[in-house]
Amino acid sequence: MSPEEVQDANVAGAVAALRQGGLVILPTETVYGLAADAANPGAVARIYEAKGRPSFNPLIAHVADLAAAERVAALDERARRLAEAFWPGPLTLVAPIRDSGAVCDLARAGLDTVAVRVPGHPLAQAVLRAFGGPVVAPSANRSGRPSPTTHADAVAETGFAAEVALEGGPCAVGLESTVVAVLDGPVRLLRPGGVTRAQIAAQVGPLADAEADAKRSPGRLTLHYAPDAPVRLNAAGAAPGEAFLGFGPACADDGLNLSPAGDLRQAATRLFAYLRAADRRRPTGIAVAPIPDEGLGEAINDRLRRAAGFVG
Repeated sequence: MSPEEVQDANVAGAVAALRQGGLVILPTETVYGLAADAANPGAVARIYEAKGRPSFNPLIAHVADLAAAERVAALDERARRLAEAFWPGPLTLVAPIRDSGAVCDLARAGLDTVAVRVPGHPLAQAVLRAFGGPVVAPSANRSGRPSPTTHADAVAETGFAAEVALEGGPCAVGLESTVVAVLDGPVRLLRPGGVTRAQIAAQVGPLADAEADAKRSPGRLTLHYAPDAPVRLNAAGAAPGEAFLGFGPACADDGLNLSPAGDLRQAATRLFAYLRAADRRRPTGIAVAPIPDEGLGEAINDRLRRAAGFVG
C-alpha cells in the first residue's frame, strides 16, 4: 500500500470505530485527543471512564469547518470574526447550544452552551470530514496528568481504551486550545492557550474576567496537567534530587531546557513532553525556571500553576 492508501485506510478505520461507539486516539495540532461521537452518550461516558474525568468537566466538540460549527452552536458576529481569524486552529468558542442532539448533554456537562473548535491537523480534518458530525476529543491522558503531545505518550496513557490510535507526529502547538466564551456581555477568556490574549483582543476588544463563565470550560481544575513528582515554580535551579526544567540561555541544558534561546513557542511545544521526561527520571521533585508571562507565556504558566496544584 502507498502512504496515501495507508492513511485512507487508517481514517476509514477510525471513522468506523467512531460510528460503532468506540474511542479513537486522534492527533491535533494542540495535543493528542481521545475521541468519540459527540452525539453518543454511551461513547462519551467511555471517555470519562477511561480518563477518570469528572463529569462536571465539559468536553470540546471538534468539527470540520465553520459551517459545521454553526449547525451545533449559535455563533454571533464576534464569534464568527474569531472563527474566521483563527480556524482551523487552537481556539475554542463557547456559545449557546443550537443542536443538543449533535453534542449530547453528557458531553456538555448539562450546560446550555457548547464548546466548539475546528482543529488544524490534516489527519483530524480527514477524520472529521469523513465522519460528518461533531467529535469530542479531550486530551488522551488520564485526568489530571500532563497532556500527551506524541503518539507514544497518548497510547501509554489511554491506549487501553481506544479501538484505533492514529499516528500524526508530534503536536505542532503543544498546548491545549485557548477557550473563550462568546455569550451575553463581553468576550471572556476562560483558558489561555495556543492563541494569545492579545491576538483575540485585536479581533474583539479587551477580554473580561473568566469567573462568571468558568464552569463552561475544560482544563480549569486546580490540580491538572500534573506529573507524579511535585512541581516547584520560579526556581533558580534544582535542589538535590530534583529535575530541572530550564528556560533561556542562562540555564544549563541537560536535555530539559524548554528553550535555550528563550523562545516561548518552542517552550510551549516542549512543555508536556519535558514534564513527562523529567518525571521519568524519578526525582523528588521538578523545579521549573521562571517563564515570562506575556504572549504564549500566559498559557504556559497557567499549565505550570495547575501542575503545581495552585492557581493565581
